Amino acid sequence: MQSFASYWLTQPCIYVSGVQYEQQRIRFQLELEFVQCLANPNYLNFLAQRGYFKDKSFVNYLKYLLYWKDPDYAKYLKYPQCLHMLELLQYEHFRKELVNAQCAKFIDEQQILHWQHYSRKRMRMQQALAEQQQQNNTSGK
Repeated sequence: MQSFASYWLTQPCIYVSGVQYEQQRIRFQLELEFVQCLANPNYLNFLAQRGYFKDKSFVNYLKYLLYWKDPDYAKYLKYPQCLHMLELLQYEHFRKELVNAQCAKFIDEQQILHWQHYSRKRMRMQQALAEQQQQNNTSGK
């Protein structure tokens, strides 16, 4: 079954005119891009320092964007850590801490450490799987 999001991106709805469909497609792309920007702690620091997180309508917009956690939408994300940041941005304390550049730096460092650990762990898992498959192939003969 095709997801709503993929259908929405590929085919105009019969109830929507071509102009409205194009506007919806552009909105989807803009929101996708913005949500992914939230994975960047330096961008979050930029938003915090300029007072965006004090604006109630902006905070409500962040709440609205939680729909990206739905698998039909999340599959379009290249940077899934943005969903974790979006979740954290729902908390006022986290938004206030982001004004501090040291907070953004700490988050940035933690992301780098995660990527490094994940890459090594994934490589070890792939090697173990390859060895297991090789053993299965040699013992199966």
